[in-house]
Amino acid sequence: MILLCIIVSTLGISLLSLAGILTLAVKENMIQRILLLLVGFSAGALAGGAFLHLLPEAIEELKPGPTFLYTLLGFSLFFLLERVLHWRHCHDEHCDIHAFTYLNLYGDALHNFIDGLVIAGSFIGGIPLGIATALAVASHEIPQEISDFGVLLYGGFSRYKALLFNLLSAMLAVAGGIIGFYLSTSIAGFAAPLLPLTAGGFIYIAASDLIPELHKEKNLLKSNLAFVLFIVGILFMWGMTFLEH
Repeated sequence: MILLCIIVSTLGISLLSLAGILTLAVKENMIQRILLLLVGFSAGALAGGAFLHLLPEAIEELKPGPTFLYTLLGFSLFFLLERVLHWRHCHDEHCDIHAFTYLNLYGDALHNFIDGLVIAGSFIGGIPLGIATALAVASHEIPQEISDFGVLLYGGFSRYKALLFNLLSAMLAVAGGIIGFYLSTSIAGFAAPLLPLTAGGFIYIAASDLIPELHKEKNLLKSNLAFVLFIVGILFMWGMTFLEH
């Protein structure tokens, strides 16, 4: 019964990744106009998710010293990974699909896997607690998935490809839930270091890849709107923290 609840909850949360399907009814030229705004929102959501959601959770599980060490490790790993991806996929400084697109997928997949572990641990503590945790996770997944979809589009994915890869990344929550159920006795110790590692990756993507893209915009109005959406992304994640408690 508990395993079934875990699978249903994580599967439902994974399907939230299809929020981007709403854009299929929007014309391509309109999507291009709002992409920069989505990138601004994405940068804010990633930074907000790291500093307001992942790191506070990690500090509860680990001491501050190890938490920030793992965060720097995650930041450095994503830096190295981007160099590898850039070397493999970009030639003569031309990238059909930007390396940060894959970085975002990897970071989001790890985040979804952790969510699955957390949901599993909560359901093992009791079904009401599991349901409350699943709802809290779902509340921050909606803005997160919209922002992830925008990053994939901006990075060069088609809308259909972005939907598919976003869904595949989200399905890691189901895998995390199942693994968490069978590793329930050691779940806290297993998941704790992954939180700051993911936070480091999110901080790297926001600061190193997305924010520099916003600086490239020469139009003052669009640039200012993108900054406003950056703040909105942070506020969204800040608001979600109240729903988790």
